[in-house]
Amino acid sequence: MSLPRRAACLALLLLLAGCASAGGHWVELAGTRYQVELAQDDATRARGLMFREHMDADRGMLFVHDRLEPQAYWMKNTKIPLDILYFDDARRLVSQQRDVPPCSAGDACPPYPSFKPARYVLELNAGQAAKLKLEDGTELTFGPGIPKGE
Repeated sequence: MSLPRRAACLALLLLLAGCASAGGHWVELAGTRYQVELAQDDATRARGLMFREHMDADRGMLFVHDRLEPQAYWMKNTKIPLDILYFDDARRLVSQQRDVPPCSAGDACPPYPSFKPARYVLELNAGQAAKLKLEDGTELTFGPGIPKGE
């Protein structure tokens, strides 16, 4: 293979690798797509978005729980205000906590509960729920690779 052709192949491989890593997981809510990090085990759910200084407007974190049950999240060591959105097994919005402020008070940070059982929790930047005019019953669509409730 000639040197220019090798260089072109290498450039293409690097471009494709970048696209694959940038693609990641996504969800769609009220016609808006968000790239999400998944929190599927106790360790990643506990850490959540702690210590983050910034999150782009089209990003979020999706917490996947093992079963449908009441959930409560807190903002311990979270530096950015968030909307916390709770979804049931059918991925319907059942509860929301909007504009939840950061908290640096350690274990004294207050909990923000779901008012109905939830299986999925989506954290977005504060203001997104209002911008989308979310109402209970709004469906959350998952992109490929995100486990769905049984």
